[in-house]
Amino acid sequence: MPIVHKHPVTLEGLKTVQEEYRDLIDVQRPKNVEDLQAARAQGDLSENADYDAARTRQAQIEARIAELEDIINNHVIIEVDSSKIGKKIFIGNIVTYHEIKTDEVMTVKIVGSIEADPLAEPIPKISNECSLGKALIDHTIGDRVTVETDEPYEIMIDNFQVEK
Repeated sequence: MPIVHKHPVTLEGLKTVQEEYRDLIDVQRPKNVEDLQAARAQGDLSENADYDAARTRQAQIEARIAELEDIINNHVIIEVDSSKIGKKIFIGNIVTYHEIKTDEVMTVKIVGSIEADPLAEPIPKISNECSLGKALIDHTIGDRVTVETDEPYEIMIDNFQVEK
């Protein structure tokens, strides 16, 4: 029997995954079928760049659909342990910290790995599995924590909260 990996995800993250899935099924896939039909109508497929592009896009769409189906079918909603609320950092918290050496202040949201988006605006979303996420989990305001990377660095946790 194959081992099924559970994907930790917030309710917000699951909703986003489901929306992307519906968009791929209801919008992107049908549009791609139309693009394929239009490219086939052009004739010779051996040198048809539109056809090649549509086939490539079809493969990308189908791969992403399969990935999203796996997440939807094998997710686990991240439950907030009420005894930790306000006491310790956990997935779903927005954390403000500063790097000790540079005094640079950063704010991040800790999420499951499938929701991670370090370029998200206005608050980057970091995975609970990345070095920084691991370092922040189960700590609290005032803790000085070492982030284990190729070049470890220290941070001080300034504040954290559950996203409203």
